[in-house]
Amino acid sequence: MVTDRDDTLTESVARAVEALAGRSIAVLTGAGVSTDSGIPDYRGQGAPVRRPMTVDQFLGSDAARRRYWVGSHLGWNAFAAASPNAGHVALATLEERGIASGLITQNVDGLHVKAGSRRVVELHGTMRRVFCTRCGQVFDRRDLAERVEADNPWMTAPENIKLGPDGDVLPESTDGFRVPACSVCEGMLKPDVVFFGEYIPVEKFREAEQLVHSSEALIVAGSSLVVNSGIRLLERARRRRLPVVIINRGETRADARATVKIDAGTSEVLGMLADALPAR
Repeated sequence: MVTDRDDTLTESVARAVEALAGRSIAVLTGAGVSTDSGIPDYRGQGAPVRRPMTVDQFLGSDAARRRYWVGSHLGWNAFAAASPNAGHVALATLEERGIASGLITQNVDGLHVKAGSRRVVELHGTMRRVFCTRCGQVFDRRDLAERVEADNPWMTAPENIKLGPDGDVLPESTDGFRVPACSVCEGMLKPDVVFFGEYIPVEKFREAEQLVHSSEALIVAGSSLVVNSGIRLLERARRRRLPVVIINRGETRADARATVKIDAGTSEVLGMLADALPAR
């Protein structure tokens, strides 16, 4: 049975196709793209209230770092095992067919890379890497997880684990946990992600700006655009009078500025766009 919602969605997607067809498209993605892969978002409908650790807390407190590493390690296996969903695959297909010029993601889960997207600007970094704040040595997170398990063999992940947006888990206790240190200089390790209160590296934002500048349209998928970096990129597109299509469940900060706003799930809509947009 065809419902009013189906008709509205079909009409919205048709208007998006009309705005985007024949253009090279930059894509900006947020946490809503990964919810169908089992990774929750911070601000979506029904998302629990969370208080993410700030960079000042992480860098300034031994207790905060211990709490972070316990929760991050407990959630790591489930986070790393997450698979790309239909939305990730649709975006990789759009790039393969010459429609998407590349994508910028606010996510740190690496699922766009897993799905096969090649030009990916990871605006907020990636959980796949850890680096030493003293000597700069970079480590693969999988190798670090093995070290953490060897140093803390008593730790076991709880059943029915509830992941946070960045792959963390709220730990019940941090007593006795041995915090990992740099194996080169014993310095402080930090995940290669942008913490709350931390600035995006200038060169990374410039890379994102260049992608938008070299494209002819912008899709924003799964982001409420609360983070200023997303709004700044959208404004770069608007200044050049590029079509902007926003796909997100619920309101965003830029709904009134969109050429087309589609209030629906990203997996479904991105799949529809991948089917409808002609190859370039």
